[in-house]
Amino acid sequence: MTPAFSLERGAFFDCSARVKLRLTGADVSRFLNGQVTNDLRKATSTHAIQASLLNAKGKLSAHVFISAHDDAFLLDADAELREELPARLDRYIIADDVQIEDITEQFSIFHVTGEATPSLPIPARTITINRFGCAGWDLWFAPAERDSARQALAAEFFFCDEVCAEVLRIERGIPRWGRELTNEIIPVEANLEPTSIDYGKGCYIGQEVISRMKMSGQTNKRLCGLLSISRVPLAAGMRLAPESDAGKEAGWITSATRSERLEKEIALGYVKRGFNSIGTRLQAVHPEGGSGAAASLVEVVQVPFI
Repeated sequence: MTPAFSLERGAFFDCSARVKLRLTGADVSRFLNGQVTNDLRKATSTHAIQASLLNAKGKLSAHVFISAHDDAFLLDADAELREELPARLDRYIIADDVQIEDITEQFSIFHVTGEATPSLPIPARTITINRFGCAGWDLWFAPAERDSARQALAAEFFFCDEVCAEVLRIERGIPRWGRELTNEIIPVEANLEPTSIDYGKGCYIGQEVISRMKMSGQTNKRLCGLLSISRVPLAAGMRLAPESDAGKEAGWITSATRSERLEKEIALGYVKRGFNSIGTRLQAVHPEGGSGAAASLVEVVQVPFI
């Protein structure tokens, strides 16, 4: 990440690889609202919401962004879910008038951070959206206009490539599918509650588990920020253990990077209840033996880091 980059100045990201679906039909509103954790009425033609799709045990099937468009709803999700997401939705269409269309190749998406509405010299659909824990905008446009759109935005904003975006994501504590978000995680554990769960909406698949967690106020584990005290690089897959007992399981690291802005080695990881209080020190140990087996000392810290 270069010193020129800052969220305040504004940056743009290429999100075109994300899977994009269009849902239509007379029953689409009722059907989709019964599938997602957030209230679909918040999604408009100019504003996208976050939501999760769960199984009956409350574990994640997908995490999506949803906006309305004419008589349809547009969903986008991590590219890894291109096969799984439409299959998951289709599984629950029984006698509903709902059609699912994969429109991934029909649109490119650039995301721009900042309060001011960005503009392009080409036709583009503009919606407000929070992808990095801050105000932002998605621009949907024809793939043939991708080079023109990039040149126009580069004149005003810093372009954050995949490496830059991954560092920023970790610095901001944003969970990602395939890393922090998997089929074994409950959204509350991944800190998705403030952005993706509406406790006042109607029923949806997995709601009973989510409601029980809210009433108990407890989770078995929680996504946390981790700071390398010894300044040794951390890595996804490292096992976490109490500082005084390397043989005890306390969690694991899901993503790690070096933050040049902080000049520190940082990571995201799931830390079990009893070990995830801010300030707790843990050992991070490579799961396999050999020369990389030496433990690194880490501290549980608040996210976002920045």
